[in-house]
Amino acid sequence: MSVLGPSATPTDRIKVLWLIKGLGPGGAEQLLLLAARTVDRNRFDVRVGYARPDKTHLVQEFESAGITPVRLGAPSGGVVAQVRDLRRAMSEVDVVHAHSPVLASLGRVVARTLPPGQRPTLVSTEHNEWTSHRALTRMVNALTAPLDAQRWAVSDQVKSTIWAGRRSAYEVLIHGIELTTPGPDPSVRARVRAGLGVADDEVLSLTVANLRTNKDYPNLLRAASAAMRVEPRLRFAAVGQGPLAEEMAALHAELGLGDRFQFLGYRRDVADLMAAADLFTLASAHEGLPVAVMEAFAAGLPVVATSVGGLPQQVVDGVQGRLAKPGDPDALSSALVDLAGSSELRARMGAAARARAPEYDIRRAVALQEQAYARLVAAKDR
Repeated sequence: MSVLGPSATPTDRIKVLWLIKGLGPGGAEQLLLLAARTVDRNRFDVRVGYARPDKTHLVQEFESAGITPVRLGAPSGGVVAQVRDLRRAMSEVDVVHAHSPVLASLGRVVARTLPPGQRPTLVSTEHNEWTSHRALTRMVNALTAPLDAQRWAVSDQVKSTIWAGRRSAYEVLIHGIELTTPGPDPSVRARVRAGLGVADDEVLSLTVANLRTNKDYPNLLRAASAAMRVEPRLRFAAVGQGPLAEEMAALHAELGLGDRFQFLGYRRDVADLMAAADLFTLASAHEGLPVAVMEAFAAGLPVVATSVGGLPQQVVDGVQGRLAKPGDPDALSSALVDLAGSSELRARMGAAARARAPEYDIRRAVALQEQAYARLVAAKDR
């Protein structure tokens, strides 16, 4: 029996193993879930393996999409068991597509322990700037990357941070979202705002980002505090969870933000929250290409963000929103005040954001990945 569970699929389908560190509510995990809902099951038998036992938020969503993810190394979770399970799983598939630099590096090494006839084709996607990874992770990833047959980066900025000697081998492939009918449902907007205690004449800024260092919540909280002193109609809500929750709660209390800035924790109704918001804000210190920004575009929300990662290539300052220097709460506050003070400006930028949303259709990225899988397997068989 396969370590990833029994398969009742036709043998002529290309077997693909997606590897990811965990199935928490992060951006890479969300992209993988969207791909799972889109991939052509008539041609591809997709399995998902993950390592972290504390990141299982999206397991049920994958199961609903027809894929049962399995944690490598369960139940013990030890490294030896993880490597054993990974090796067995890799021997049973045609393609391994890694979405984590650590698992990508491990998979490349493990593949070399398999007999040549059992080695899968290796593919990887870089979702984050290399500068956001630990030095050891960057080094091992760079040294083993040439073993991949195909390498993608999710934005030009992510590609620019890859070591110069490896950079040219990466293609930029913008991963996308499921596009829905534009325009929020007024009843949803009213219901969610009422639940948050946000009045009709107040301006709600939504942030969707886990409570991690790279998201720079201190920058956001300080900018929000300053902005609300100038524009008292501003209100803030943030979706996310993570290791900095207690630290951010303390800073929230220190700044006296009260219920004007609400931490909502992990939520499954992000689309409804987008419908209730008037603008989207991201204060990150580092980024790849955030899924939440693509979702904000699809919801017709203007975006206030820091000029990091792939954001300047997507959010044109003054068109779809405003960009601020990272780590500068005064600049971020000024941008927030500008948008909060003008419903006409928000409407214009929101319309420009929605007009760009079709560029992020997940079907395009998945189709290109499927083409690569098929091409690489055919080349290997020749």
